Amino acid sequence: MVPTSVRVRMYQVGFGDCFLLTFRYPARTKPRHVLIDFGTTAAPSGSPARLLGRIADDIRKTVGKDPFAVVATHRHRDHIAGFDPGSNGKGPGAIIAALKPQCVVQPWTEQPDLAVDAKAPPGFKGLAARQETLASLQAIAKHAVEEALPTLQRSFQHTATAEQLAFIGEDNISNAGAVRNLMQMGPNDYVYAGKVTKLARFLPGVKVTVLGPPTVKQHASVRKERARDPDEFWSLQGKAFGLDSGSDSTARAALFPGHARATGGSAPRWARWIIKSLRSAHGDQLLELVRSLDTAMNNTSVILLFEFGGHRFLFPGDAQIENWEYALGQKKFTDLLKNVTVYKVGHHGSLNATPKTLWKEWYPQGAKPLAMDQRMTSFMSTKAGKHGSVASGTEVPRAKLVTALKKWTRLHSTQELEEALYVDEIFKIQN
Repeated sequence: MVPTSVRVRMYQVGFGDCFLLTFRYPARTKPRHVLIDFGTTAAPSGSPARLLGRIADDIRKTVGKDPFAVVATHRHRDHIAGFDPGSNGKGPGAIIAALKPQCVVQPWTEQPDLAVDAKAPPGFKGLAARQETLASLQAIAKHAVEEALPTLQRSFQHTATAEQLAFIGEDNISNAGAVRNLMQMGPNDYVYAGKVTKLARFLPGVKVTVLGPPTVKQHASVRKERARDPDEFWSLQGKAFGLDSGSDSTARAALFPGHARATGGSAPRWARWIIKSLRSAHGDQLLELVRSLDTAMNNTSVILLFEFGGHRFLFPGDAQIENWEYALGQKKFTDLLKNVTVYKVGHHGSLNATPKTLWKEWYPQGAKPLAMDQRMTSFMSTKAGKHGSVASGTEVPRAKLVTALKKWTRLHSTQELEEALYVDEIFKIQN
């Protein structure tokens, strides 16, 4: 039994991801649905109230009583906020849980019973994620948004820093309700590069390959990167700042003990430039820490490749280059990546989530754009002006990448959806 067609539906969530894949089979066999991520940190302009609730209602209507599965690529709010059932148990996450997913796929770094100092997830000799590190960094993000951000926002000199801190910091605050719901709504499947996922059994006639995230044994540079920046190094820093994930009192502790600070407008003129510099240093250092957590989360993102009937669908979540390196160094994976027909643009179109090595596999030097009906189809869920800056060449979506996507692929972007709730396309199986 193989699918006769597959529909890809991309919901308009603004800055976030929400994709519903519907696999249709021959008559008398129910369709099967896979929800890949459900979240946002910046709703589209003019979006209706209860946007995620409306989307959850549409997913419920579409799925009905059909077999259903969930993939949460990583813990960022713009990918899992919609899985929060809410304090009253009637939020969008409750609607999704009521559909009774037959499996819930997440990165192996989310496995709740991993010891802080574990050397491997069960059944594999790798390196477990330091959950303690993520908890400490999330406490830093919480401090940034609740304590430090208001001070920066009152200081007009630091508007740009404050805006970035607000956006990235809010995205990284622990999504406790969503995380708990994902752990409980169905049989869990914590995956890493090369692991056989439960989706393979859930989707007859479809080969599902997990390309990422890798473990340290698979990719040594992951150990080096995590030790240097997002994992080991910042875990020690988080403890030094007294921002463990414990009580509220520790979460509200001063982030930089002893760091010189000044407030108010009564300082003498000769001292104001010093005060401004100190405030700027505090904000920039805080932003750098929160960015480290952002990178750490993105590099735990699940990368999935679906193969069926001549099609290859690539869904990489927010995987960045450190996550991609292992897959791009494995011939068995690069061979699979050569003929992708549908690409979910990584990390909302950021500059480091669509590696040029991958792009050259698709469009080597000397290649020419194909006719429109023969091109790869790309889906990009994004909202401009919320991440990075044009001046530094880090804006999301990155202008150069968008230009290339429009030139070489058939691009669907939420930037062009206007008031529509979603855009979708049906891909028929090739005989």
